[in-house]
Amino acid sequence: MVTLLLVFSALLGLACGSFANVLIFRLPRDLSIVRPPSHCPSCDKEIKWYRNIPVLSFVILGGRCADCKARISPRYPLVELLVGVLFWFAAYNFAPAFPPDWRTVLTLVSSWIFLLFTTALIFIDLEHYILPDKLTLPGIVIGLGSSFFLPWTSPLESIAGAAAGALIPSALIGLYALRKIEAMGWGDVKMLAMIGAFLGWQGVILTLLIGAVLGTVIGGLYILTRKKDKRTQLPFGTFLGMASFVSIFWGESFWEWYMGFSGVSP
Repeated sequence: MVTLLLVFSALLGLACGSFANVLIFRLPRDLSIVRPPSHCPSCDKEIKWYRNIPVLSFVILGGRCADCKARISPRYPLVELLVGVLFWFAAYNFAPAFPPDWRTVLTLVSSWIFLLFTTALIFIDLEHYILPDKLTLPGIVIGLGSSFFLPWTSPLESIAGAAAGALIPSALIGLYALRKIEAMGWGDVKMLAMIGAFLGWQGVILTLLIGAVLGTVIGGLYILTRKKDKRTQLPFGTFLGMASFVSIFWGESFWEWYMGFSGVSP
């Protein structure tokens, strides 16, 4: 029965990955995510449901539109696969027994929402260097509400996480502004507040640390290899999103290891 839940989670993730692609394409362009139905951005022809099956349709069509033969970005199946794997892994970690109780079900749903929103933010920031309020602000509210049943946080820790997620980068923005340097955008502040609301203060601190390392390493390599200026804009939200996946799945283990390694009593 647990296997059935894992299969269901993976299939649901593939379908939600398709919806994530809608968010990634339409939100930065200020388009409705409901209407019109899915269509080819090149020829504007509506995509029939049987040609809109996650991953499989891309493979069958050879990565091209069935009508105009324009190339379909490989981002579409990549996002679908990513969300499918993330949903499966969430079920594997947070629903080890079947049937799950109500708390486990709510934990799964909340983690799926977090993973969906974060995946969309990762790819939107990577392409457009923006983090839409239409995802981060509802995410903060859902994260705070979820804290009443999530096993890794509590309402007080969730509030502290959202506050830390907002205040720490805000302070950095203020300090760098004194030197007339743009450290990060306010979208990053709201995204970190969302992460803190879902994962608590420990989760947002770990996310910020890992995100900073990823930004330094990956961003540094990008600047060096492309011979860009050191002040080249980088999608920090993308690095934060990647780091938050580590935090949600392995954050508790990290802090347990850290307290044991440092000799701090839990």
